[in-house]
Amino acid sequence: MKFQFVEKRADITEDLREYARKKIGKLDKFFKKEAETQVLFSSEGNHCIVEVTVNNDSMFYRAREVSDDTHPAIDRIVSAIERQIRKNKTRLEKKLRQGAFDRGHAGPQEADEEPDFSIIRSKRFKLKPMTPEEAILQMNMLGHEFFFFKNADDGDRACVVYRRTDVGYGLIESE
Repeated sequence: MKFQFVEKRADITEDLREYARKKIGKLDKFFKKEAETQVLFSSEGNHCIVEVTVNNDSMFYRAREVSDDTHPAIDRIVSAIERQIRKNKTRLEKKLRQGAFDRGHAGPQEADEEPDFSIIRSKRFKLKPMTPEEAILQMNMLGHEFFFFKNADDGDRACVVYRRTDVGYGLIESE
């Protein structure tokens, strides 16, 4: 597993990096290919924030914890990502390593349960070319968390702007 550590308003020790490598590295048993993992450490007031993103073969798993102590936060993140993998077992079987689920127990949620993915509402609308800044303004006026639009700055490519949980906005662009 490849690790990238990012520090925002926080200084972490090499011992903490090793602890994170050891704990998060246990997730490697689920993957066929080597996963790329980004571990973000930041602080906000007296709390530390740990966010882990695991990218394996275009599948992303992410968990975030806010805590007073980073070690238990890392433990909870590993459990959360493992739950994500187990919850989506049937859909992920093709991408995960053969037999990855044969070793352990199913955990708190039965691995064979299939979550309900029924679409409650569907909407159609014409995409209007606009800049990302205009799309953010439109999103904020509507009170939405994301907004789908054609990016006038980038050849009318379909894009999504979204409000990030930490600070600012994000842009997702199609290829």
